[in-house]
Amino acid sequence: MIRIRQGEVEDILSHNPEVTEILVNVEDQQQKAVNYDQLTGPVKTGDKVVLNTTALSKKLGTGGRHFVMVNLSNEETNPPEAGHIMKLRYTPCQVKVLSVEEDDSPYSQIMKDTTSLEGMPVIAATLHSMLPAIVAALHKLGQGKWRVAYIMTDGAALPLTFSKIVKLLKNKDMLHHTITCGHAYGGDLEAVNVYSALLAAKAVAKADVAVVAMGPGIVGTGSKYGYTGLEQGQVVNAIHTLGGRAVAVPRISFADQRERHRGLSHHTATALGDVALASCTVALPKLSPEQKLLVEKQLQQSGIIKKHHLVEVDADPSLAALKDAGIKVTTMGRTVEQDREFFLAAGAAGIVAADYLI
Repeated sequence: MIRIRQGEVEDILSHNPEVTEILVNVEDQQQKAVNYDQLTGPVKTGDKVVLNTTALSKKLGTGGRHFVMVNLSNEETNPPEAGHIMKLRYTPCQVKVLSVEEDDSPYSQIMKDTTSLEGMPVIAATLHSMLPAIVAALHKLGQGKWRVAYIMTDGAALPLTFSKIVKLLKNKDMLHHTITCGHAYGGDLEAVNVYSALLAAKAVAKADVAVVAMGPGIVGTGSKYGYTGLEQGQVVNAIHTLGGRAVAVPRISFADQRERHRGLSHHTATALGDVALASCTVALPKLSPEQKLLVEKQLQQSGIIKKHHLVEVDADPSLAALKDAGIKVTTMGRTVEQDREFFLAAGAAGIVAADYLI
């Protein structure tokens, strides 16, 4: 069931060329909403808008706000003329982009000529909240000299502009290029799939290292295969196929109250134990003896120990790097202090990948 309401724009809370956060009056209540300018055109105070209010009515976390479906005050929007690749294809929200692979792209020939990552390290993560600790570790160990590319898949939020953390990392010059693949859109580069996105990171963005992860808002059901983080195994396979060096981030938590996510998450157990056919490096942070015992048991039961190469590192410097950069991040509403092991695991992957670059 989709909940739809009409509202009037009362104020512009924040704006950049791609996304505008607005305050709307809906049935005499002031509420926040998001307008994606690329989809529905620019918005201004006084405009009449049609809102999708489903997320707020369902009390969703990451997506818990209204989204503008139609701006009734705009008769038409004017998308860029270049490009013919459609994302969100065959939906009322389909948006035209200039994909890095297509003939009209200035990088068309580069993409045709590039078929290998030539050993470039690529970090495969499952949650968007893992990105800051990874990038902070790379930035600190590389002293800001390495070019870092972020490839956002379509496993969660589709517009890259929904991510505030990506904007922050770019503003701090810790993240240098963004690529959106599949139906995700809004990156510095657009790509048809994760394979071409990886090659674009290497050949077009000139990245030294890339991070692949979905945007905010993972989808999960509690079943073994019914979650979008499963893509981690597929990403590992893609990196292997293209001749890259895959470093996987395990999802580890001792703060999550759900048994399936305690210690090593069942997400990691399935993605790396079952779905990943190629071997990769799995970065592990140093844990307390009790925590390490549980995680090692889970790694054994899942088959990850036999299939992949495990590397344990002291990941504390990655959290120090986050703090030094003034970056605050949460996962499932939990801070770094509340879910320390989760963020240590992400930082460990950045440290391990850095070893390939030093």
